[in-house]
Amino acid sequence: MVKEITLPHLYEPRDYQIPILEALDGGCKRALWLVHRRGGKDLTIWNWVIKRLQEKKCICFHILPTYSQAKKVIWNSQTKEGIGFLDFIPKELIKKKYESELSIHFKNGSILQLIGSDNVDRLVGTAPNICVFSEAAIQLPNAWDLIRPIMTENDGVAIFITTPRGKNWVYDMYGMAKNNPAWFCEKLSIDDTKAIGKDVVQAEIDAGMSEELAKQEFYVSFIGLEGSYYINYLDDMRRQDRITNVPHDPTARVCTAWDLGINDSTTIIFFQRIGQEIHIIDSYENNGRGLDHYVKLVFEKPYIYEAHYAPHDIENRELGTGISRKELCHTLGIDFITLPTLKTKLLDGIEVARGIFPRMWIDELKNKRLITALENYRKQYDEKHNVFTNYPVHDEYSHFADSFRYMAIACKLYDSKTVGMPVSEIYERNRLNRVRK
Repeated sequence: MVKEITLPHLYEPRDYQIPILEALDGGCKRALWLVHRRGGKDLTIWNWVIKRLQEKKCICFHILPTYSQAKKVIWNSQTKEGIGFLDFIPKELIKKKYESELSIHFKNGSILQLIGSDNVDRLVGTAPNICVFSEAAIQLPNAWDLIRPIMTENDGVAIFITTPRGKNWVYDMYGMAKNNPAWFCEKLSIDDTKAIGKDVVQAEIDAGMSEELAKQEFYVSFIGLEGSYYINYLDDMRRQDRITNVPHDPTARVCTAWDLGINDSTTIIFFQRIGQEIHIIDSYENNGRGLDHYVKLVFEKPYIYEAHYAPHDIENRELGTGISRKELCHTLGIDFITLPTLKTKLLDGIEVARGIFPRMWIDELKNKRLITALENYRKQYDEKHNVFTNYPVHDEYSHFADSFRYMAIACKLYDSKTVGMPVSEIYERNRLNRVRK
């Protein structure tokens, strides 16, 4: 006698989980589901995936930020009722489990595999039909960028589930998806689901959780990012309308601050010193390009330059040629001023950067990527001790944050040379620099 199997198995969706399930069952191919902490995001989508894998032979990647998180959050995890995530898959459907690669092969040929996006190269060359990005806001967007063409070709389903982590790429996706009829997009706080009481949240705050983190985790707020070095300063700038249209002032020369990458991004900030103000008028980021590309771009801008700043490592000599990048740039037409970053501790540099915010204006249109990077530049979190460390996360945002720090150090050096000089005189000096050749 053949045993009848009903899916979902051991799972009954809550009322607020039904709309996304109905949308996916109805053929929706793109979904962004922003739900508060402990709202059952992974469990809901995990059970939908199991059902879909039995309806049609296909491959699903359930992607978390790291392999270890995939193993901890899904493979070895269980609900508060003591049901393991793997127990939601009836044993009769499973052909083989491979713990070494966190994959489950089903008797009908479908495959469900857990993956960490920290090893994004593993995604290249594969052909999944379903991709679930869990904790999407703390994953790098290049994981989705790499797999998006494959999903488009396969007419596949991509599901993004997360709580916010500031105004990063998921924030941009939310802005797009909430007005896109091709997407299912929903943002649910505890006020919407009633799954967690306000007293529980208050108890967390009383036990030491910051209100900023509580708003993020339980009220699904994009405003604020715990551990961010600069986000509060940027919020102040917005309230004061200093992130706005900031045009190039032709009466003042332009300076640049560089973070030169070798195997990762190179970033450039274009700024002007107008009296005591610092105007960031432009910025640029790229990777995998030679120095000649960046030098050419700088000279194609409609600016006359005062100075170009770079950290101390620009003077390091290449092993193959014995020539430093500073010397190479000199042959290309840029003479860099080397900043004393070797003698400036990272945290001291961050404090210098914080100090220039009250004087700063940023052109919003030309610096979207820079603003996003500064908002998301944050401290590392020590999960073992449940505290933030004193060191920043090194990720896609740190390159612009580094060049911003170098800009701040450059401005501090400049200020030390103009102490006591009237604002009108500084402005006149900038004007004269503009007309000098």
